[in-house]
Formats: sequence, C-alpha cells, structure tokens
Amino acid sequence: MKRIICCCIFILTLHLYSFAQNNNNGIIRGKVVEQEGGLPIPFAVVAVSENNAEQPLFTFQTDENGLFKFTNLKPGTYKLKVSYVSYTPLIVNEIAITAASPDKNLGLLKLASSQNNLNEVVITQDKPVIEIGADVITYNVGSSILAEGSTATDLLKEVPMVQVDIDGNATIAGKRSTRVFIDGKPSDYMTSNIADLLNVLPSDAIEKIEVMTNPPAKYSADGEGIINIVMKKGFKVGFNGNVSISAGLQGNTNANANASYKGQNYNLSLGGAYRKNVGKSNSESYRTNFFPDTTFYYNQFNQANSKSDGGNFRTSLDWDITKQQNLRVTASFNLNNGDNESGNDFYYISEENITKRLRNQINTGNTSSNNFVFNTDYNFKLDTIGSKLSAGITVGTNSNNSLRSFHRSYAFPANLNPTLQQNDNEIGNRNINFNLDYDKPVFNKRDRLEFGIAYNYRKNDNNQLVEDYNFKTQQYNTNIKLSNQFFYNENILAAYGSYNYRKNGWSAKAALRSEYTNVNFDLSTGQTYNVDPYFSFFPSLSLNRYFRKRYNIGLSYSVRINRPRENALNPQINNADTLNISYGNPHLNPSFTHQVDLTFGVFGKNWSFTPRLSYSTAKGVIERYRFVKSNGVSESTFDNVGSNDNMSLMLIGNYRPTKTISANGNFGVFRSKYRSDINNSLNKEGVSIRSRIGFSAQLPYKTAFEASLSYNNNVNAQGRNKGSVNTSFGLRKSFLKNNLIARISANDPFRASHTSTYSEGLNFYSQSYGVSNSNNVTFSLTWRFTRIKTNKVEIPPPPKN
Repeated sequence: MKRIICCCIFILTLHLYSFAQNNNNGIIRGKVVEQEGGLPIPFAVVAVSENNAEQPLFTFQTDENGLFKFTNLKPGTYKLKVSYVSYTPLIVNEIAITAASPDKNLGLLKLASSQNNLNEVVITQDKPVIEIGADVITYNVGSSILAEGSTATDLLKEVPMVQVDIDGNATIAGKRSTRVFIDGKPSDYMTSNIADLLNVLPSDAIEKIEVMTNPPAKYSADGEGIINIVMKKGFKVGFNGNVSISAGLQGNTNANANASYKGQNYNLSLGGAYRKNVGKSNSESYRTNFFPDTTFYYNQFNQANSKSDGGNFRTSLDWDITKQQNLRVTASFNLNNGDNESGNDFYYISEENITKRLRNQINTGNTSSNNFVFNTDYNFKLDTIGSKLSAGITVGTNSNNSLRSFHRSYAFPANLNPTLQQNDNEIGNRNINFNLDYDKPVFNKRDRLEFGIAYNYRKNDNNQLVEDYNFKTQQYNTNIKLSNQFFYNENILAAYGSYNYRKNGWSAKAALRSEYTNVNFDLSTGQTYNVDPYFSFFPSLSLNRYFRKRYNIGLSYSVRINRPRENALNPQINNADTLNISYGNPHLNPSFTHQVDLTFGVFGKNWSFTPRLSYSTAKGVIERYRFVKSNGVSESTFDNVGSNDNMSLMLIGNYRPTKTISANGNFGVFRSKYRSDINNSLNKEGVSIRSRIGFSAQLPYKTAFEASLSYNNNVNAQGRNKGSVNTSFGLRKSFLKNNLIARISANDPFRASHTSTYSEGLNFYSQSYGVSNSNNVTFSLTWRFTRIKTNKVEIPPPPKN
C-alpha cells in the first residue's frame, strides 16, 4: 500500500514539475454576452494581464458567437478585461492558473449597456484609443496622452474622420454639414458659437468621442453626421477625482478639477475648469478682378493678436431610485471672454500696376458669452428581459455680446476723411429639448424594438447696432442701413421607430423618423418670413455580418436633412472689411442628402484594418459663395447652390506588434462634384485628402510616449482649402504610485501652422495665405486622488462534460 501511495505522489510530482517546466499549458476561456437579453457580443475586446500589471499580455476579439480563448499561459494569477463600444467594461480579477487547474472557463461574462447601467462592476478600464464599430468610430479619451490637459477642440483634431478648421469648427471629413452633440443632445442648441463651447470643455471631463455617419433614429435627422461627446459619469465605487494644471510657452494656461463620489445607489460628480489662450496670426490675400474694360487687383495684408479666457463648471447626480428606476440630473455653465486687435493694409492696384488707393484699418474688439444648460433623464426598467422606458428634458439659455471698432484711414484719394465705425452685436438663445423613448427585446430577447417621440424648440434674438463716429460733433450716430434685429423661432416635432434583428452573426436594422418643422423669423425693419410648415421622412437601413471570427462587413443607407440655421438666414450685413462684405440669405430652403456607406473590417491578433466606402448625393446644397460687383467689392452669402455628389474612401487601421507599442492611422480620399444653375462658377469638381498617423509606446520607469501627424487638403464649391502638415508629441511619466502624472507636449514644434486657400468666380480669382501660432510646448501636472472599493466577480466552475 505504501508503495502505491509513493508511486502516486511521485507521478503527481512529475506532473506538477512537467507543468512548471512547460509554461504554455494554461487556458482562459469564456463567452461575452449582453446583460439584458443574453445575446452574444461579437468582436468584443478581451485583454488578459498579470494580476498586478498595468499592460495586457495578450488582446483577443470574440468571434461571432461571443467566444474567446487564451492559450499558452504560464502558471500564475491573471486579470481579464472585457470592453465593447456602448457597453460598460467588465473586469475579472484573480484568475489562478495552476498545475491542478490549468483550464479556466469563466462561463458567461455579461456586459451592461453604458447608457443605462444601474449596477456597475467596472473598477478600472484599459481601452484602445480607437474602437471601430459598424456605424460608429469611438475615440477613448482616457487612453491617449495627447488628450490630457487639453480641451475638446484639441481632442477632435486627433479623432479619425474629424477635421477642425482654424476657427475651431469641427466636421466629419467628406460631410458638408455636421452636428456636434454632448451626451446625445445637440450642442448648437446650447450656445451661439459651438467653437467657444468646445474651447472651454476640458478633456479630463470627457470619456469618449463618437463619430456617427449613420446615427440612430432617435437622434435628430439634421446634418450629414453627428459627433457625440460623451462626458464622464464617474461610475467608480467610492471617492475619486483629479486636479490638473498646465501652462504653455506662448502664455496659454489651463487648470481643471473633477471629483465624484459613488455610494450604494447614487453618484455625485462635480467639475470645473479655467483656460486662457493667446493667439497670433498673419495673413495675406491677393484678388484679381476681371471686367470687360479693365483688370485690377486688391491686395490685403493682416496681422492679428487675441487673448481669451473662459471657464466651465459642471455638476451631476445619478440616482438609482430602485433597481428598476434611475434618475440623472446634470447642470453646466460655460463662459468666455476675449479681446482682439488687428491691423489691415489694403492696396488697390490698376492693370498698369499703379496704386490708385491705399487704405489702412485698425480693428479692436472684445466679446463675452455664457450659457447654462440643465438636463434630466429618467429611465425605468419595465421587466427583467430588458424592456425600458426613458424620458429626458433639456433646457438651455445662452447669450453672446460682441463690441468691435473699425478705424479706417485713406491715402488715396487724399481728400477722403478717416472713418470710425462701432458694431455692437448681442445674441440670445433659448431652447427646450424633450424626448420619450421605449426600447423592448422581442422574439426570445434576440431582437430589439424601439420607438419614441422628441420635441425641439429654439428661439434666437440677434440685435446688431452699427454706429458711425462724427468727428465734428464727437458723437456716435446710428447707421440705420446696417443696424437691424433678427428674431428666429423654430419648432420641430419628431416621431421614430426602429427594429434590430440579430442572429448567427447577422445584424439588420430598419428605422424611420418623421419630423414636422415650423419656422418663422422677422426683422426689425418690418420684414416677416413665414416658412410653410413641412413634414419630412427619414428612412435608414443597415445590414452587418460577422463571420470566420475575423471579418465583418456592413452596408447602410440613410436620408438626412440640412436645415438653414440663423447664421445663414440672417440678412444683417457684416462690413468689418468694406471690400469683402458678407450677409445671410432669408430665402434658403432645406437640403436633403441620400448617403450609402459600405464598411469592411479585418481583425488579426495584433492588428485591424477597416476600409469605408461612402457615396452621397444632395439637392439644393446650402453653401457660401462669393461674387464681385462692378464697384470691385466682394460679397459673400449663402444659397441653395445646386447639387453635390460625393464619393469617399476612408482607410482606418491599427497595429500593435507588442504589448507596449501601438500605431493607428487613417487615410481618406473624397471626390466632390458640384453642379449649379445659379452660377456657372460653382460647377466644380475636385478631390480632398485627409490623413493622420499616430504612434504610442509604454516605456520603462512608468513612462509613455505618443505622437501624431496629420494633413488636410479640402475642396469646396468655389475653390480649395489647403493646410500644412501638423505634428504633435507627448511624453508622460507617473510618480507616487501613479497618483502624480507629469506631462510635456509639443504641438507643431518644427513649423507653425500654414494654410492656403484659393477661390474663383465668374469675374475674380483670389488666393490667401495664413500663418498661426500653433507651435507651442505645454507642461502639465495632474494629481489623482482615489478611494475606491473593489467589486470582485465570482468565477463559475467549469461546465461538466
């Protein structure tokens, strides 16, 4: 008997020794499904790492049935992280691989929807910077070094398919009109200038940015795409937050603080930020004017300096009233102030190169704006299979005041006296947004049915007072021709429904949204414009297929609308530059766009590649166009210029050769073709290019490095906007158990941002060149404070054979 026991011990010892020597027998497997409905989640990102390590050893994507399997693991204790777009990540701790138990089957791992999750088990998350879905591209802010210590405007420059112009306006590449949403609500209802809002929104308060070329039916049908900025909700159990300060060599500063506390059934978040920016730019433009009897030139040289500062303050309460009911209340307040001054030199040169007139102009101005937004959302789980009812209301108010002065002096003709003009522009907005949504799983929880209603109300008051200075009486007198007040009212009532079918790797979705629009506006001069109310229908279809564990293909079709907004409708004249004036057009009609997108994705163990092919056609396209009158004055306004056909190819990929190095990039080619009946000069076609490449590496000693390079060259209805190559570099190091983080970033260190544009019409050709102080080095420090409880997930025993 003793011999038998000794033999068993000897055999067991040999087995344990053999396993210890052979370090590739460990297995971790499981299946990722939805918490509500239990459907498998294909292509969810699953990462395994050693229990105390920050970086994953391996990253895997689930197959079309939600299954994953890690092999060749050494004995030890591991941690598993599961994440997917629009779901809250899940972490499984303390997975022990031993000789006695080398195969760990975790069973079903259930992911909860991040939009309505009442019982989170997520403690930390480690997402890739960019996630690609069938209809959405997600940029995870917390995973990027370049995102730290910056603002929403800076972040958008790093997001695939997004381009930001020199004024801070963000659009989806290849799309003429883009809406910017915050937490699913349109931000252009929150402010009169979206760029001002994005410039004070701190990156530390943002969780992710979603780019949707085919938005769900519950979103507004306005715009050819939506950029949705999702704010952090602080769903970590306990108390946590951060304080950060940054300063740049050019004088820009940024300070912000965020804190949140999550109790058993509630979460309270507070945040605030202050930023100060300094801007400098130089530009020059050359315009050639062609007329039957002469040709002459206008050359213009500009220098501008600006200083601005602003603050952003936010608070939110997320309360689980019961296990079925959740209430979220948020409030935010933003303010901006700015001062600017510029000098302009204007030259009028005849065909014989003789200067006929020389004018100098000094411009000074200051602006201030503020907006307040209050939002509340209520969610009610109707049953245990995932049916839910959601209701939300948003109320916002904002104001903007701009005071500008233009002092003009003339050298030719010599008898022309100097002039001094003052423009005081006050803008006020009021808005209400309401939505009611019902979502229900059907047919054994496999499919989903959703329908709802929404209402948007917008009121805008734009008051422009123009005064000319009388040097004799030393008084300002009202300029009646240029002064005006513009009142705008918009009511949109919408109803929508959608059905989502999923089975065996297939996903099909059909949706229909209908909107009733009632718009009217008038001027203080007595002119009233009543637009006939109209119904619009917006169908959308999408079909996606996941197969062979590494491929997906998607096809979508949608109809969108581009409504003329008040800035395009307002006929008030802007004559800050009397040789190049601009105004709106109150006779604009909405434009409708039909768009088709084809997406194909290939995923490997360390890489992914996703080409996107898109086609869109639009009628009655709203574009700003320019013409020169017989007196040589250039005028620009908006009109329904005609039709536009756009074909684009976007290539998006990422590569991670090791667990510490990753690269991502995108390259897009966009071909636009304009056809117009109102102006032959708008019959244009051309190719736009957008490209970006990013690189990041985790270095020794808790140090990380990130870099990006981008280039844009865009065509428009009358010409082209060409930008220079822009570069960014960031280096980060952690101290004191990762609580203190130091960062240095360099933006365009080799060369300031250069832009060039050209445009042409029936009787003119114009070229412009500009340089701005984008080259800057910024230093920042962040202190993170955390008091977090840990939720452990129970590992179910392996199923019996």
